[in-house]
Amino acid sequence: MYEPYQRYFDLSLVHFMAYPNTIGGEGPILETLTEIAKDPFFTAVEVGRINDDKIRKESSEILEQAHMRVVFGAQPILLLGKLNLNSPDEGERKKAIEAIRGGIDQAYDLNAERLALLSGSAPEESRREEQKRLLVDSLKQICEYAEERGNLGITLETFDPQTDKAALIGGSHKEAAEIAEAVKEENHDFGILVDLSHLPMQALRPPYETPRKALSAVSDHLVHVHIGNCLIDNPSHPAYGDKHPRFGIGENDVPEVKEFIEALFDVGFLGGGDRPIVGFEVSPMKGELPEIVIANAKRVFNQAWAEAEAR
Repeated sequence: MYEPYQRYFDLSLVHFMAYPNTIGGEGPILETLTEIAKDPFFTAVEVGRINDDKIRKESSEILEQAHMRVVFGAQPILLLGKLNLNSPDEGERKKAIEAIRGGIDQAYDLNAERLALLSGSAPEESRREEQKRLLVDSLKQICEYAEERGNLGITLETFDPQTDKAALIGGSHKEAAEIAEAVKEENHDFGILVDLSHLPMQALRPPYETPRKALSAVSDHLVHVHIGNCLIDNPSHPAYGDKHPRFGIGENDVPEVKEFIEALFDVGFLGGGDRPIVGFEVSPMKGELPEIVIANAKRVFNQAWAEAEAR
């Protein structure tokens, strides 16, 4: 690719994955956000909950000073809390919705433009349609709350259907598009996030979607993507499943990132009039330094971008 990537999108880093000791809303949040803010390679950042009001305010000030776009990642709120937006238990579903409303409040504190979340666990096949309806209802309630406060968009990330997170929405991106269409019937600002880290796991089972097929299925609703890696051929490996390990082990490396970039142009996510956010989601394993894993991701991206064919 001859042109700089900055012409097409803003590149972000998922903060709470790169620095996993912050994922619960505690830890060295200010210090690590400051390191990201100092790095001109990233023009956006994806942050999670920050429990302390003062730290959250200071974080917002740092990101404003750095002139960075912000996305709020609410996935840890649901995953760590074992919360389910499509639970058939109305009390459990309400608890999940309320937790996301709290995330929306924090997202506004941080001047985020979108909030990303995921569906709950996949049920038995006989209850699948029922829980899809419940998920749509939850998402509509969440969108309505976000819109009451301003213009925060809501994004549903597709996850693997069985290997690790076993989420309701992820095995079929056509199904994800149907969820988006149902939510957007009421003119909500809603979209889909596809993560390269999840695609090898999603491709293991029917409908066996390639990255290009998955992106094509949700192209009308695609608002955000992640680039990362996974390892699925060795269940005894510490990085097995949805751990987002560094590139160089597992399923994705320069060729896969290159193919993903080309597919993003082909489906119209890149190259249009908008400047979407493309986020790196990588996480250090035990004994690894976050800064080295982040540098690894930059090297892989730079090489993949250089090799990608202009469309």
